[in-house]
Amino acid sequence: MARIISMLLLFGLLILSRNHFILASEIKIGGGAAPINSILKPIKESFEKHSGLKLALLETGPKVAMEDLLKRNIDSACAGLSFEDWVDLMKKEANLTLKKEDFKIFKIGEDKVIVMVHPTNPVNKLTKEQLKGIFTGKIQNWKEVGGKDQLILVVWGRLIPGTNKTFIDSILDGERPLKEVLEVGTAMEIKQTVALTPEAIGIGPEAMKKEREIKIIEGPQVGRPVICVTLGEPSPNLKKLFDFIKAQPIN
Repeated sequence: MARIISMLLLFGLLILSRNHFILASEIKIGGGAAPINSILKPIKESFEKHSGLKLALLETGPKVAMEDLLKRNIDSACAGLSFEDWVDLMKKEANLTLKKEDFKIFKIGEDKVIVMVHPTNPVNKLTKEQLKGIFTGKIQNWKEVGGKDQLILVVWGRLIPGTNKTFIDSILDGERPLKEVLEVGTAMEIKQTVALTPEAIGIGPEAMKKEREIKIIEGPQVGRPVICVTLGEPSPNLKKLFDFIKAQPIN
């Protein structure tokens, strides 16, 4: 009986050790549309093959990602905005005060904000003034910018604050978008809505350019940094990921 108990205990320890190894070999990253869709998803498969590690990507937006990082539910939080803007976002949206000295900050790339419309929309190009007019409500019909006689529907994502802030600062000159928008969640939901709605317009990360169901509007270039942050020094596995990203060719 004692031998059987010992064997069961040993078996249990082996199972625990195996599960611990599995957990330890997974990197969990939360973030917004820019880091997840434009940078991390494209390298996920090649990184996993190269490193033998699993990369779990959670597109939760920078607010939730930071909250998850503070709870140590993820290894790193990433966003398409500066750390200073992230601090302002957390203060405003979550009443949290972040101290820069608590974090390590890693720039993993650059991203551009793109403007998307339905493929049947005849408009190909919009100036900054036209975009500002559309998103603030001063321009309400597509015929005012060379399109069909059709009311414009602005699709706005509540879970992409980094993209939104960059667009508001660069194109809207700090003005808030009009109140009468169709609010959705993620950049992918914006894309899906625009793809099904001929009168719609929305914004998203540069990775959306690869989507065939939408048309990308030519206009002013709107760039922003993409960063990841950790609480203290990153783990060895996370360092492998950052090094792998650095080694990727620039497209």
